Amino acid sequence: MDNCFSKLTVYFEGPFWVGVYERQLDSRYEACKIIFGSEPKDCEVYDFILKNWSKLKFSPSIQCCLHKETKANPKRVQRLIRKELQQGVGTKAQQALKLQQEQKIQERKAYNKKKCQDADEKRYALKQKKRKAKHRGR
Repeated sequence: MDNCFSKLTVYFEGPFWVGVYERQLDSRYEACKIIFGSEPKDCEVYDFILKNWSKLKFSPSIQCCLHKETKANPKRVQRLIRKELQQGVGTKAQQALKLQQEQKIQERKAYNKKKCQDADEKRYALKQKKRKAKHRGR
C-alpha cells in the first residue's frame, strides 16, 4: 500500500522568498528547495509547480517513519499550522537538502579534478611534442 504525503512551505529567507517542497512515499522522504525571488502569489506558486514539476531536483531519499493521516480537531489543526509557521522548515527537510548539497559538492569536485587532469595531460603531451621537435632540429 502506498502512503503518500507532500507539503510546500514558502517563507522569506534573506532577500528572497524560498519554497521547500517535501514529499514522502512510503518510508522514503525527499525535499527540494525552490527560490522564487519576489513574494509569489498563490496562483504563481501553483502555476510554477505545474509547469516545472519535471525539472525539480529532489534530494536523495532518506528513510523515515510513515506519516499517518488522521482526522483532527479543526482548532488543533490551526494550532499546528501556527506552530509550523513559527518554526519554519523541518529538520528532515534540512537533512535532505544538506545531503543534496553535499552530493553536488562531490560531483563538482570530481568534475574539477577530471578537468585539471585533462589539462595536465594536454600540457605534458605538448611538452613532449616540443622536445621531440627540438631533438629533430626543427
